[in-house]
Amino acid sequence: MPSTAIDSQIHGCMFSTDEMRKTLSDEAWVQKWLDTEAALAKAQGELGIIPKDKADTIQKYAKAELLDIPSIGEFYKSSITIVPLLKAFKKVLPDNAGEFVHWGATSQDIVDTGIVLLERDAYEIILRDIKLCQEYCLDLAKKHRNTVMSGRTHVVHALPITFGYKAAIWADELGRDIERLEQIKDRVFVGEMAGAVGTLASQPEHGLAVQKRMMEILGLNVPTIAWHVARDNQAEFVSVLALCAGTLGRIIHEILTLQRTEILELEEPFFMGKVGSSTMPHKRNPAVLENVLALLRNVRSIAPSIVESMISENERDWGCFLSEWEAIPRACHMMAAALEKSKNILKNLIVYEKHMERNLFKQKGLMMSECVMMHMAPRLGRMTAHEIIYKGAMEAYEKEIPFKDVLMNTPAVKEEFTEEEIDHMLNPHSYIGLAPEFVDRVLAKYSK
Repeated sequence: MPSTAIDSQIHGCMFSTDEMRKTLSDEAWVQKWLDTEAALAKAQGELGIIPKDKADTIQKYAKAELLDIPSIGEFYKSSITIVPLLKAFKKVLPDNAGEFVHWGATSQDIVDTGIVLLERDAYEIILRDIKLCQEYCLDLAKKHRNTVMSGRTHVVHALPITFGYKAAIWADELGRDIERLEQIKDRVFVGEMAGAVGTLASQPEHGLAVQKRMMEILGLNVPTIAWHVARDNQAEFVSVLALCAGTLGRIIHEILTLQRTEILELEEPFFMGKVGSSTMPHKRNPAVLENVLALLRNVRSIAPSIVESMISENERDWGCFLSEWEAIPRACHMMAAALEKSKNILKNLIVYEKHMERNLFKQKGLMMSECVMMHMAPRLGRMTAHEIIYKGAMEAYEKEIPFKDVLMNTPAVKEEFTEEEIDHMLNPHSYIGLAPEFVDRVLAKYSK
């Protein structure tokens, strides 16, 4: 019976996906352990360390569906080694092949390699979906290259930008996260086969050959030296997930902010039948955005615990990777759910261009103060121009009157500029700088 939010029949859709639940299921864990044992046996059979026929039998029966998985859980009540798996596996192996399973290995060789194999499957899902999120951001950047909107600093209007420019920044940051994910592959997806303390003392003659062939079969990198207590690979994996969660969290929070009633420039996808409130029928709440933000907050919170578990004792410390068994899958579940929902948000984002246009004039021209100042600066000096415009801007702000009216009554401005020139300086569409060109640069960067 499900007892966590991830597996809940009620709340599960908010905390994971069916795909990730299958990827990190009990059956998947057992299968990765069996894959590891089978690869070890195959390598040893090829090298003549164990009988070839026994190795073939081990490979043939290394299927999770053949094992009594609940019995493994029962055995774990008294053992946190790989012995519970070995007992269950031995029961299904004919011809005494069970006596040749796990030859020269230690429990941590199997569980460490197993979790790396699980991470690799989860990683492929996460990488695929973050690439799709970037693709949808690039689509937004291209489509809205010239859609002018208010740029904001410190949550208030600053200068005009384009929505395409904002989306291009999202896409570029996601691009760096994709680079980070791709760069960690060689460091994270490394198997383990080193024996009790990592010296391969149980296989002195063929240990390195077994290790190499085993990893070749599994498609993992060969460890330079045992990493039983060197957990930086796991910490890096989760830390990069946390960085991805930071990027995605900022994007999603930005959309949430811009869905405020007073702004309403963006809105998460809506369909008839999506209910926002049990008592207020008009509500179109950003419920999915809020769901994603909660998930990503939790993903980021996991990274410190895995970094903390890097502190291990001597040549073996179960405490470090017991933390990993629980926390790393949880991070993957929530990251997968966040990405699944973010894909839909970014692909089907509602963009209110008319509201963006309306909000450009919300402060009655004040947003264009820099533009006016920079036009005055060559004639009066920058500091002098700033002082003049500052006084006028504060008057317009406090009296809530059009900035143009103040400028037209400011002698220093009126002497230098015609009304037509002032109108041009107060037009937000004329002061978006190189925003479209920056969009083009991002689009070109990822065009391949």
